[in-house]
Amino acid sequence: MKRYARGLVVGKFCPLHYGHEHVIDTALDVCDELFVLGYTRPEFDGCEPAERRRWFGLRYPASRAANLHVLILGADEVPSECARRGVSVPAPAMPCNDDPEEHHREFCGWICRELFGGSVDAVFTSEAYGEGFAASLARQFGHPVDHVAVDPARAQVPASGTALRRDPRAGRSLMAPEVYASLVPRIALMGGESSGKTVLAHAVAQALGTVTVEEYGRELWVEQGGAVLSYEDLQRVAEVQVEREYRAAALAPAGAAIVCDTTPLTTLFYSLKDHGAASSRLLELSRRRYTLNVLCEPDFPFVQDGTRRDAAFRAEQHAWYLERLSEHDAKLLRVEGSLASRVDQVLRALR
Repeated sequence: MKRYARGLVVGKFCPLHYGHEHVIDTALDVCDELFVLGYTRPEFDGCEPAERRRWFGLRYPASRAANLHVLILGADEVPSECARRGVSVPAPAMPCNDDPEEHHREFCGWICRELFGGSVDAVFTSEAYGEGFAASLARQFGHPVDHVAVDPARAQVPASGTALRRDPRAGRSLMAPEVYASLVPRIALMGGESSGKTVLAHAVAQALGTVTVEEYGRELWVEQGGAVLSYEDLQRVAEVQVEREYRAAALAPAGAAIVCDTTPLTTLFYSLKDHGAASSRLLELSRRRYTLNVLCEPDFPFVQDGTRRDAAFRAEQHAWYLERLSEHDAKLLRVEGSLASRVDQVLRALR
């Protein structure tokens, strides 16, 4: 039996850094069970819920911390999480980051009772608000809740989420490599078949002195003899493509972006076109955000190289990408003209 039966750590984890891990590790040492709640409203680019879940999965696998329970909530995910867990009581709205502190305290208390299965004995923070937070939880739960302050002076890990979001490169040593890789700027190249996308990707990467993330789907298509990729293949294509992005980000020169010669959104198009449906995992990956989405205009004659469909298909792809990128509120640059002109348009957009 450890000092506390049930402990709580709450944060944005945007990004997850070694300071957060120090708090969590300290709590794990003294709690039979530790509950971690992560939420932010609004979200921050590069730190979307799926990314934060991935970081925790990599940093805290079950083999390392079997007594750790992590819940990362997106701004609109509280109702769906309640439904998944069979919770029928009305769910509160997630408070905004600048809402009064007591709104956040009451929200966290509700999450503990309804989604974590009960109250906690202690809350662990490195923040000045910790004492007030513990006192509020004690009032909500009807029993004492300790506040355990962990390195409040930030002497052991001088990390700040705000500073890391502003300049990830400067704080690279304050977070795990797999977290840092998520924060490297990503330039996504998109376009219909025969739109100059791959040539432009390599030219932009050369101009920036950085790396290109090659298109896995085409490699697999060639490997399988040009057959239409299966429904299952396409989910795997998206997963491998994203993993390639992470690996490339870890190898990119300091301060440089990486150039991605496709995105899971393109894979989603082929899944819907060829199979009429897409897996939930592919749909999730297709919402992955990029620093800049570059869409190549089909402003030159279609070139048939024996692997492509036709000009009508290219036009359909282009229109579909425009619609989806608009729905995702993505930062979009539409490039046209010669290769040199397109490269110049991208470089100017990045300044």
